[in-house]
Amino acid sequence: MKPTIQQRLRITFAKGEEIKYISHLDLMRLWERTLRRARVPLAYSHGFNPRPKIAVAAPLPLGFTSRGEVMDIVLERHISPYNFAKGLAPHLPLGLEVLSVEEVYPKLPSLQSQVRAAEYRVTVFWDGSQEEMEGKLLAEQVRQLLVAEQLPRQRRGKDYDLRPLIEDLWVEGKETDGWVLGMRLRAGSQGTGRPDEVLDALGLAEKLYVVRRERLLMLSQSSSL
Repeated sequence: MKPTIQQRLRITFAKGEEIKYISHLDLMRLWERTLRRARVPLAYSHGFNPRPKIAVAAPLPLGFTSRGEVMDIVLERHISPYNFAKGLAPHLPLGLEVLSVEEVYPKLPSLQSQVRAAEYRVTVFWDGSQEEMEGKLLAEQVRQLLVAEQLPRQRRGKDYDLRPLIEDLWVEGKETDGWVLGMRLRAGSQGTGRPDEVLDALGLAEKLYVVRRERLLMLSQSSSL
């Protein structure tokens, strides 16, 4: 019997305000329903409880939006990326937007194993209107954090050092009622940095803020990109 040739597609998508409070598990269920409604020929795992071969690169924390989520799906027959995106578009719910689709080699390492860092755009809202003073204060807080040799923290009762998880941190500029921070944080098996932990280390955890993940960086990508 001739072996089935399966296709692996890599989808970059946005998760918007409308669905930012659904969990990672619910997001996966939403994608399954959407792909089935679009009659995408998903390939399934073998065994007692077959599951569609869908893998998201890195779960997005609850309450965050994103413009750079990455997901791999495996299909049982070939579809061009263009036709896949065109057929899927009418079935996408509010809050999901496909940004790009590309075909990748089926036997590449798992998507999760390739993630090395994530970039975030974090808007922190300030009380008052003393913009110059606020900006200088924020810039100094960022400078002090970056020169720190260690940032001892606790997560779920376990001690860890946040500093090695911060690859870069910068002030992007001022927006209405807030300042925008850029963060590049390590992600993967060696540890994952969280924007809320960075804000806490900056002394900003009590302020109102919103987080958007801009993109995921893979092992094949340079951190300078």
